[in-house]
Amino acid sequence: SVVAWGPFGDCSAVQDKLRHVQQIAATGTAFAATLADGSVVCWGNASDGGDCSAVQHQLRNVQQIQATGRAFAALLADGSVVAWGPSDFGGDCSAVQDQLRNVRQIQATARAFAAILADGSVVAWGDPDHGGDCSAVQDQLQYV
Repeated sequence: SVVAWGPFGDCSAVQDKLRHVQQIAATGTAFAATLADGSVVCWGNASDGGDCSAVQHQLRNVQQIQATGRAFAALLADGSVVAWGPSDFGGDCSAVQDQLRNVRQIQATARAFAAILADGSVVAWGDPDHGGDCSAVQDQLQYV
């Protein structure tokens, strides 16, 4: 189970769902917990990723969650990625969704995500000024 506190930490609304928690990730004011069955429970400030209802149906077989300051990205068992939260913090990966296949790992900065693919290449999204655009060095990002 989970015990949380503070103005955005109150998890009482989802407390009954927080069983068999494997991992918790946090933005500045929201949380996302991965459960043993691969599902995700979110709480906290809705505008900072605390409301994952729009993507809840996609959050199955989650292996890893990373967070920027206001968004989350989840790596699924099939190597795909689901993101939610403000787009300028990486909460929308639709522009690179077709490239997010066979993802091995996700990392985050304050406002962007980077995914390492099975072939060693890297895909980034989010705020370009915070690492969300790696096109200038893409040719160097091989066999990472």
